[in-house]
Amino acid sequence: MATGSAIRAPYAAAAGTPLRDLDVIDLGVVPYAECWDLQNKIASEVAAGARRETLLLLEHPHTYTCGRRGGRDHILATDDVLQREGIVVLDVDRGGDVTYHGPGQLVAYPIINLLNAAPKIDYPGYVRTLEAVLVGTLADFAIDAHTLEGYSGAWVASEAGPEKIAAIGVRVDGRGITTHGIALNVAPDLRFFGCIVPCGITDKGVTSIERVAGQAPAMPEVKAAFARRFAQVFGFRANEMARG
Repeated sequence: MATGSAIRAPYAAAAGTPLRDLDVIDLGVVPYAECWDLQNKIASEVAAGARRETLLLLEHPHTYTCGRRGGRDHILATDDVLQREGIVVLDVDRGGDVTYHGPGQLVAYPIINLLNAAPKIDYPGYVRTLEAVLVGTLADFAIDAHTLEGYSGAWVASEAGPEKIAAIGVRVDGRGITTHGIALNVAPDLRFFGCIVPCGITDKGVTSIERVAGQAPAMPEVKAAFARRFAQVFGFRANEMARG
């Protein structure tokens, strides 16, 4: 998309800008490939003006996805381990390297039209804004998260150094329509990250709300907090969360 008036700092809806309607849909647990097809269908409808902009909230079964930078070489598990653990491996069209999705992790897929934002927002600005949404969501659960220069996502401090608590991998097509999104570790089994080099980063760890706080909030609470923060930052009026 054009970047002549683009921004790379976090976007904030201008005061007085009319709120846009956002459909928020809770899909529960859904296989990655099935949800990928659904994202593409909704994206086409949003682009055609046949559907409101949409935020999908869900969890995936155990899945490793490799983005446009690749990442198959960063999967450390053998085929036997992948089969035994029931882990699906997919190559997808989002940005980034390999990451893990699984139960206990909030996945959010915003399918919105960035051309509706004023001022216009480009790919880097969109990622920075998602980071702001994540940091705000984590603050709602008393977790002091931050961004990390040179890396995407949300991070927390630890004795071992910065640890990633939420990952971002998105796609923005030529129409300005977004797909893919964020993965926030609420209470996943973190050992699955040990079978990959997460996001291709070799010298930093991965953590979760459960590990940082000692216990995890209920997933519906995290979904509601993320949807509220997302709507506030991007300038939406979030419709009542629906079940998919």
